[in-house]
Amino acid sequence: MNPDRTFPSPDALRRLPFGPLDLAVFAVILIGLLLLLEVGRGATVSFAPTQVTTISTDPANLPYYAARSLLRMFVALGFSVLFTLGYGYLAARSRRAEKILVPALDILQSVPVLGFLSVTVTAFIALFPGSLLGLECASIFAIFTAQAWNMTFSFYHSVRALPRELDEVSRSLRLTRWQRFWKIEVPNSMVGLVWNGMMSFGGGWFFLAASEAISVLNRHYALPGIGSYVATAVDHGEMGKVGLGIATMVVMILAVNVFFWRPLTAWAERFKLEESAAAEQQGSLVLNLLRRTSWPRLLGAARRPVTERVGRLMRVLGRDGTAPLSVPARQTRRGDLIFGVLVGVPLAYGLYRLIAYVGADGYGVLPEAFGLGAITFGRVCVLLVIGTVIWVPVGVWIGLNPRVARLAQPIVQVLASFPANFLFPFATLAFIKTGLSLNVGGILLMSLGAQWYILFNTIAGAMAIPTDLREAADVAGLHGWNRWRRLIIPGIFPAYVTGGITASGGAWNASIVAEVVTYGGTTLTASGLGAFIAGAAEDGDFHKILAGVMVMSIYVVGLNRLFWRRLYGLAETRYSL
Repeated sequence: MNPDRTFPSPDALRRLPFGPLDLAVFAVILIGLLLLLEVGRGATVSFAPTQVTTISTDPANLPYYAARSLLRMFVALGFSVLFTLGYGYLAARSRRAEKILVPALDILQSVPVLGFLSVTVTAFIALFPGSLLGLECASIFAIFTAQAWNMTFSFYHSVRALPRELDEVSRSLRLTRWQRFWKIEVPNSMVGLVWNGMMSFGGGWFFLAASEAISVLNRHYALPGIGSYVATAVDHGEMGKVGLGIATMVVMILAVNVFFWRPLTAWAERFKLEESAAAEQQGSLVLNLLRRTSWPRLLGAARRPVTERVGRLMRVLGRDGTAPLSVPARQTRRGDLIFGVLVGVPLAYGLYRLIAYVGADGYGVLPEAFGLGAITFGRVCVLLVIGTVIWVPVGVWIGLNPRVARLAQPIVQVLASFPANFLFPFATLAFIKTGLSLNVGGILLMSLGAQWYILFNTIAGAMAIPTDLREAADVAGLHGWNRWRRLIIPGIFPAYVTGGITASGGAWNASIVAEVVTYGGTTLTASGLGAFIAGAAEDGDFHKILAGVMVMSIYVVGLNRLFWRRLYGLAETRYSL
């Protein structure tokens, strides 16, 4: 038998649509789907709210626990992206909706994770009776609330601050709103969206223990996961196993960075608004390998019919994205009145029900809550000032140097993604040994969960500065303070404002776990609103929980309205490209 007729020649193999690398990627996808099915199966087992759940601290369970936590994180990230694109676009493009959605976003980011859990755990368990899926949904929702707000603020500001030339291009080409959204507005926001997504993912890790080991309404629920593993080991005083959990977490973060975030940040470089390419750009081995396969071409071919159908649907349902229609003033006032009635009446009724529910018991603690809120507010202000002074120069240095960014990205990703509350037992031990009060040490603990918003947004802002502007600054001989004043500060200012406003909300959230810390049988408590809410959640006092959340929302919304929103306006009018 002729061997040439049995086996294809090397030339024939090279002409095949799929090569060895394509088959390797296909095998990885299949293995990932099988692991997903195997891990997801544990989320649908039977469960009763009255049963006591225990988490084993046997190190052999760590791989499975880590996989369960990672699955929750990515499911929450997917919902966060969908929420960001829908909510952020509507808030940026609808003047009427903006009046409701932006203040609502301020309130939502100020509500602590424990506040969401206190309300949603019972609802999700009732939604899936007899199944662990209800508790899983409550945990994913809690992680979602730690991820979504930062990304939404970033996308909202990117759409509002769309460069004038891109707006003119979309109008001259008479793009539909869908085409403008998908081809102009989303690409323009991609660098900031990716880096804020990375930071939001880190925010999810920070509250992982609180979302997997839930203590609310005098009931304790635990889900298999790395967060609940560490929480259980801390309760048992097994610091060696806490160290194993931390090591597992670091490995997970590095793996996610290499296989997910590094390829995304390198891919996002293509969306920078510049006329000349940078001498050095971000790189990713995984992205380079994927580009050598046929998968990008196949996915693009599969996506094209879907986007075309959506585009045709949007053209039928909506107007194009050119100049806005002129509406008579009388019709505008009538529309505002109708919108106000449709939105204002349900909001007023909801507020009435909330006030009635809080009742006299909740109102009696309002003066105490406002006083404790002032103390926490002082810690937040100190944190923002210190974080700005330290991390803005570091973020600019990383963002303007691609080589440094390649080396620093995994480091800052580990620091930002690592759940700092895993370190709280060690910090508590250090506070006990040194005699440092948690009233001061709480600022350090809060900064571990909030300062990274400033760093990541500064990096994204510095990376988004066009290369041609940097070259022009070099030609003009701008150095030192002049370079900062004329190029760097204006270039990063919009991104810094987003980082500042989300760092502020993150600090208020972090106060819940930073003002009450435990090591073994010793519990340290700081004076502050976070400790007030944490104690109310532990006792199951809904009236005090809602009173504390209301006070925290008032502080956050007041700070945003009086300070951050004015900086947003300055960023849109003076410092947008």
